[in-house]
Amino acid sequence: MSNPQRNTRISDEETIASGVEDGMTLAFGEPYPMALIRAVIRRRAKNLTVICSGVALDMLIAADCVSKVISYYAGGGTGIPVAPSFRAAAEANRIEIWECEEGLLCAGLEAAAKGLPYLPWRGGVGTSLPEINADLKIIKDPFEGQTLIAVPAIKPDIAFLHAAQADHYGNVQHHGGPGWLDLFLHRAAKNTVVQVEKFVANETIRANPWFTTIDNADALVNTPYGAHPFYSRGYYLQDLTFVNDYLAASKDASLGDRAGLENFFQNYIRDCARHSDYVNKIGMQRLQTLNEY
Repeated sequence: MSNPQRNTRISDEETIASGVEDGMTLAFGEPYPMALIRAVIRRRAKNLTVICSGVALDMLIAADCVSKVISYYAGGGTGIPVAPSFRAAAEANRIEIWECEEGLLCAGLEAAAKGLPYLPWRGGVGTSLPEINADLKIIKDPFEGQTLIAVPAIKPDIAFLHAAQADHYGNVQHHGGPGWLDLFLHRAAKNTVVQVEKFVANETIRANPWFTTIDNADALVNTPYGAHPFYSRGYYLQDLTFVNDYLAASKDASLGDRAGLENFFQNYIRDCARHSDYVNKIGMQRLQTLNEY
């Protein structure tokens, strides 16, 4: 009797980025899968619809990859209510903004996951959201007559996620449970790519089955410190100095001086052909100072 081997899901960031085509809808989880985001930027992808938030979203916009944004949060962290490149692009009408909040976003993702054209949602009723987002439709519940919002399905072509560990076969475990919207993005997307801090044996996954958050990732990429400069739960904290340096460069660019931002992208993204190059450039001494435990 034959005993065929299971198919490995291991890939690398260059191969994954080569599958990104202009005009795709890409979703990025949190913790941010920065190694894959940098790979998408290196590919110089254009006209992307991006489901993302915060500074990672700002980087993708600053790199001129984005034409449409679906996001519940576009701030830059404490003291920066609106991220600089996002603000500049929005004010200049260089990007389309699909206005929503977290509940509406999750409803749209769940509609896609369930194969439905839309799902009803109560959040946003009575606000201006349906006025500024024409895709949100006011409807009447046919059973009780309640006023609700019909949220259309949001269908990412690829969901890019970051997690703690995985085996070679697509079984993924986040540290302390799934990322913020990761499971919503995974269920809605046509394909899911997960970068992980480390690979482990299938026996390790099977020894703690309840820790498994995703059991069928389409591709896996080994990226120790892959969420830098942001956090990875159980591994390292945010590199706040690095993030603030980026935000300063982004702010200068929004005011017309792009030299610092171009230097940032050249130094930390374009000159780094792969994630290992980035890690070498940041340096293990600096990275180890961020270790959480």
